[in-house]
Amino acid sequence: MTTIADRSDAYCVVGAGAGGLAAAKNLMEFGIDVDVIERAGDVGGNWNGDNPFSAAYDSIHLITSKPYIQYDDFPIPDDYPTYLGRSHAYQYLSSYARRFGLYEHAEFNRTVEWIERRDGSPEWIVTLDGGEKRRYGGVVIAHGHNWAPRCPSYPGTFNGVIMHSSEYRTPAPLRGKRVLLVGGGTSGCDIAVESAQNATATFLSIRRGCYYWPKYLFGMPTDVVYERVLKWRMPRPVVRTFGKLFLRLNSAGQPERYGLPKPGHKLLEEHFVINSTLLYELGHGRIAAKPDIAELRGDRVLFTDGSEAEVDVIVYATGYRMTEFPFIDRKHLNWTGRTPQLYLNAFHPVYDNLFVIGYFQTSTGNWPIMDYQAKIMSRYIHLLRVDLKRAIWFRRAKATPVTAAQLNGGIKYYDSERHWLQVEHITYRKSLRKLIRRMGVEPPAPAEVPGSHPAADLAVPAQSSAVAAKA
Repeated sequence: MTTIADRSDAYCVVGAGAGGLAAAKNLMEFGIDVDVIERAGDVGGNWNGDNPFSAAYDSIHLITSKPYIQYDDFPIPDDYPTYLGRSHAYQYLSSYARRFGLYEHAEFNRTVEWIERRDGSPEWIVTLDGGEKRRYGGVVIAHGHNWAPRCPSYPGTFNGVIMHSSEYRTPAPLRGKRVLLVGGGTSGCDIAVESAQNATATFLSIRRGCYYWPKYLFGMPTDVVYERVLKWRMPRPVVRTFGKLFLRLNSAGQPERYGLPKPGHKLLEEHFVINSTLLYELGHGRIAAKPDIAELRGDRVLFTDGSEAEVDVIVYATGYRMTEFPFIDRKHLNWTGRTPQLYLNAFHPVYDNLFVIGYFQTSTGNWPIMDYQAKIMSRYIHLLRVDLKRAIWFRRAKATPVTAAQLNGGIKYYDSERHWLQVEHITYRKSLRKLIRRMGVEPPAPAEVPGSHPAADLAVPAQSSAVAAKA
């Protein structure tokens, strides 16, 4: 019989990305022991350049500026750029882990194979790689939601190279080639621009129109302007009117002028595309806009407008599928529809010791919002242990279905898979902050390592590695 190690006084945190680190830090602040299981060799998730499971390309940059991506209690240094690149983002998360002593609780190059309950026990049995089993008092799932690439299917065959954007790292495979990017989201546009600077020819195939926002409006980061407008609490039609005016004044013009389809939805009803250079490259002829693919024809591609193009490489920047979690049965996640039915996308309606951090999507920075989720989680667990009466109200609240108004702020998002987890961040953030205040409890002691400082050890390395991170 396989021995089950007893860790019933601790929580198992799955993933050491931004959500997992926030979860572990907040649990530790309340004296709750944690084991952070990470399949890569270091913290950082997608932002760890040495992570073989990362879906991020080397040139990637955040589309959220510093004030809206940083954790509230861990400011990003002033000398960091407005929009963090991969190295800066990794080093920030690594420094966060060092400051709060998270490395000592992390197990790298380990994989969670399965999570289950047995014989009616409220505790969780976690099976790790190699068959190791542990009994935990609770589990926090923080492994993200972009792990199952979605690739479209078209008639015909293609003789060249096909890859998904999750496999793309550098422009090396595109150099000297004729490249077709499929998908008009932020990643597709970023890679199309990089292709335009390296490939012989670049085509961008988009089915539906999008609103393309530059990274700066009126000399300020776009999200700074956006947040200020939303705080005025103007009616949505007025916000949309101002938004369209801002785009006309601050961008290179309407996307249809460059051959891109006109948006068929209202502003705010779909995830923004943040890119300052796509229209520039289109306007200079280094990217050619194309509609959807009709058929693959060997070394050529036929589009729905009847045009053809010779293509060597196709990159599908078509997002990810909302699939079942690979290491836990859906019955434990209250999975009754498209996605798990969790209170505010994080809190199980029945289980008091299973949480999902980071299972949402917004048009702005996710890291501080993950931190708010983790603050509620840690406070609730603490109250369950020390003052059950004060925890009952939240137990009742999380058993109640969330209304659309708590998530979307009155916005009717476009009905596509990429929006199944979409929340309106102002409304969602406000709901989380309100719950934190209502908990009425603060950590008894800070979790940070003595002598550490928010800006300490934040020099960006030439190449990230687990060894360098712990040095």
